[in-house]
Amino acid sequence: MPEPHAGPGHIRVAVRASGVTPSDCYLRAGRFRDMMPLRLPHVLGVDAAGVVDEVGQGVTGVRPGDAVFGIVHLAVLGGTNAEYAVLATWAPKPDELSWEEAGGAAANVETATRVLDRLKIGTGTTLLIEGAAGGVGTVAIQLAAARGATVIGTASARNHEFVAGLGAIPTTYGAGLGERVTALAPDGVDVVLDCAGSGSLPDLVDLTGSPDRVVTVADLNAAKYGVHLTRSAGPGADPQAVEGLAAAATLAQQGRFTVPVAASFTLGDAAAAHQLSETGHARGKIVLTL
Repeated sequence: MPEPHAGPGHIRVAVRASGVTPSDCYLRAGRFRDMMPLRLPHVLGVDAAGVVDEVGQGVTGVRPGDAVFGIVHLAVLGGTNAEYAVLATWAPKPDELSWEEAGGAAANVETATRVLDRLKIGTGTTLLIEGAAGGVGTVAIQLAAARGATVIGTASARNHEFVAGLGAIPTTYGAGLGERVTALAPDGVDVVLDCAGSGSLPDLVDLTGSPDRVVTVADLNAAKYGVHLTRSAGPGADPQAVEGLAAAATLAQQGRFTVPVAASFTLGDAAAAHQLSETGHARGKIVLTL
């Protein structure tokens, strides 16, 4: 395919690493064909880290040679799993994050920031994250904890120590979740972020007492239960996303934020990366490197 170029307000990077998300697999498999039709061939991937080599008209504060991480113009749904990518939202890459970590960070940071803002996460909030060991969950734990929230995270038993290390109180998902969560938070949980899409929304609504207190990033049946299924905020350089990326970078510099990388593949092994993603058991973010 022809190389992309930076238009007004955008930058182009020579990609060092880019992320793979469940949505990429859904797009490839045609699950979103009705709601998000694609013009083929289509380059997947929405986040990347790399070195700036083109700066579009009107862009200030960045120049060729700078190391950055960010996300694409969200109206085009992809484009980072390639040698060059055009980013609409970005922040300087902190030295504390490797290329792999930074390459898999931005989409999850944008998603987590959007959800935490919607749920009004702050000091004193008790947040339950369903599916806390995945890409969005691992980032949301850290960002919520940095805001002063108490976080409970569901994960398989083998991931409990991992989830606890990120700042959450771990518990097991599945039958009996309500009783386990009540034991950990006798005063109840205020809000829930569902990252798993495992069909647990009825139980999560019962835990909070209202569907307005539950947000899912993964369950396409959310409307059936009155729950908000969050989508990207829209095209362009969204101020909320810019602030989220900058906040994550600052936390990384302070040693308070990392991006657990489940696995790293070369671009030529993208099929294997998708196969791992589709298992639903990746602990952290899957990335492709160049």
